[in-house]
Amino acid sequence: MSVYNSSFLLIKRAIDSVMNQDFPDFELIIIDDGSDNDTQNKILNYTIQHEDKITYIRHKNRSQSASINRGVLICSGDYITVIDADDEYKPNHLSKCLAEIKSYDLIASTTETIVKQESDYYVPDRFDTNQVIHVDDCVLFATLFGKKEVFTMLNFENMYAADANFYERAEENFFVKKLDLRTYIYYRNNQDSMTAKIKTKTQVEY
Repeated sequence: MSVYNSSFLLIKRAIDSVMNQDFPDFELIIIDDGSDNDTQNKILNYTIQHEDKITYIRHKNRSQSASINRGVLICSGDYITVIDADDEYKPNHLSKCLAEIKSYDLIASTTETIVKQESDYYVPDRFDTNQVIHVDDCVLFATLFGKKEVFTMLNFENMYAADANFYERAEENFFVKKLDLRTYIYYRNNQDSMTAKIKTKTQVEY
């Protein structure tokens, strides 16, 4: 989980959703990407309560991609996945992904998407940000789940749609598949998200 100036309440919700998984054998690595809104060290103090499961590290602001790449370097599991700081897992997310990954090296999935309005289901197209596509037609960072070797071979690049870029590069060397799981809860009603900001900027300019 890469964290940058997200509300602590949202971060706590994300952490709790990982801690409440029905598959218990995991480690959660939280990389604070130089947040400057956590003056009371709420994230650190909360993770200390779960230090048998959680590793918390911090560096100066680099980007979500750079932060996830650093997390990959220190993880010890056979499989790697991501969770955004303002989203959450359903309790069966990890177990469901593990059941599906057997035939593949990397999977992505659709999400249960929370929106305020119908237009929130649509995000800027990576090839033309003046156009939008439905979120179900995208590859989303946090639904990626795969073998560690995929993530260690392919770094995330610092760019819009780094997730789709990663998935397409993985297709060249690994068995990949997008599935309809919907065990990841994606909050598109967060107007502070990167995607929302790009979409708003595009609409204003258009």
